[in-house]
Amino acid sequence: MRSGLIAQKLGMTRIFTDDGAHVPVTVLGLQNCQVVGQRTSEKDGYVALQLGAGQAKAKNTTKAERGQFAVAKVEPKRHVAEFRVDAENLIEVGAQMQADHFAEGQLVDVTGTSIGKGFAGGMKRWNFGGLRASHGVSVSHRSIGSTGGRQDPGKTFKNKKMPGHMGDARITTQNLKVVKTDVERGLIMIQGSVPGAKGGWIMIKDAVKKPAPKDAALPGSFKPAAASVQGESE
Repeated sequence: MRSGLIAQKLGMTRIFTDDGAHVPVTVLGLQNCQVVGQRTSEKDGYVALQLGAGQAKAKNTTKAERGQFAVAKVEPKRHVAEFRVDAENLIEVGAQMQADHFAEGQLVDVTGTSIGKGFAGGMKRWNFGGLRASHGVSVSHRSIGSTGGRQDPGKTFKNKKMPGHMGDARITTQNLKVVKTDVERGLIMIQGSVPGAKGGWIMIKDAVKKPAPKDAALPGSFKPAAASVQGESE
């Protein structure tokens, strides 16, 4: 098990194949994704890598976060996330992750926050069929009907599917195909749509239900800490 990446959703476009067919893709950008911390069994009880991406103003970060970024010798990050890894796949703090961390053609799991749609009824939120269009039903054709409040059971159970807030939830879409990567510009193009709005932060990991590709970079594709610092200073 190796680390994933944090990327920002830039939008959608399409890529043409050699035979002229077009493939719809979502473009994800690595906004200076770096390793900002390590979690080890001896100190924390588990093994993981903490990654940060984006850029944040120092005044908008907490004192504890500023101290952590200072120890890692990286600029304050907009978004931070942890990825569980094997002990042999730990990457040094300060290393900058690259787009070819994922091989073209491999399958990945993508996690994001879905677009919020506000309050929605049962038909839109849960695909209910609604009430009859005739035979005594008046005005309330799109209502959900009874929720179980008769003599037995005499109450509405918890988690009953009802109208309410729709969207704005953490969603993981599995087995999406990486169509193309651009190391120079830090872009990853994934076939189809991924959860979240344009500009949202996305986590990408190797697919858990499919075998990892044989040519996957271990422990990952990255620039060492010294090289990334030199590149920023230039």
